[in-house]
Amino acid sequence: MDFVYLLIATVSAYLVGSLSFAVIVSRLMGLNDPRSYGSGNPGATNVLRSGSKAAAALTLLLDGVKGWLPVALVQWKGQAWGLGEGALAAVGLAAFLGHLYPLFFKFQGGKGVATAAGVLLGLHPFLGLAVLAVWLGVAFLSRYSSLAALLAALAAPVLYLMLDRIWWYSEGRIVLALVIMSALLIWRHRSNIAKLIRGQESRIGSKAKG
Repeated sequence: MDFVYLLIATVSAYLVGSLSFAVIVSRLMGLNDPRSYGSGNPGATNVLRSGSKAAAALTLLLDGVKGWLPVALVQWKGQAWGLGEGALAAVGLAAFLGHLYPLFFKFQGGKGVATAAGVLLGLHPFLGLAVLAVWLGVAFLSRYSSLAALLAALAAPVLYLMLDRIWWYSEGRIVLALVIMSALLIWRHRSNIAKLIRGQESRIGSKAKG
């Protein structure tokens, strides 16, 4: 039965992750589909290029919540259903994959930064805040959202292992999930990496073109 509960939790997390809030929020607020301008990425940074800070903030919040909620529910209620550390890794990764490859949007999703941050906050608040601090610091200094995401992705598994020595015991399956998430984040930013090298990457807050 534990496997059945794990399967239900994992599939549910993937379906929650498949809610592309960049598209949903834009439609509800009467904005253009974020896949039709700027980078074409259905994420908060590209929604900001529409000129609506409210839509971008709401997208960022909801994309983060959909990563945090499945992990938090397993943290709170999982023990009663036989769901432990392995389930935390599974549901966190499933929610993240749902954002990248959403069932409801033809498997064409965003790059996963906000959802990954939500997963990290669900695993442990200190971990989420530490990685968020890396993102904010790089974004503030460089004004490049993609560069901030790349460095935060690289930092996440390292910070998990470092903070483990201070506050909690690390779990191998969670480390593996974080490494997979980080690798996918970097892969999804491969075009941004090329633009950064060429000096053509758009900075945070730049307007959409076209």
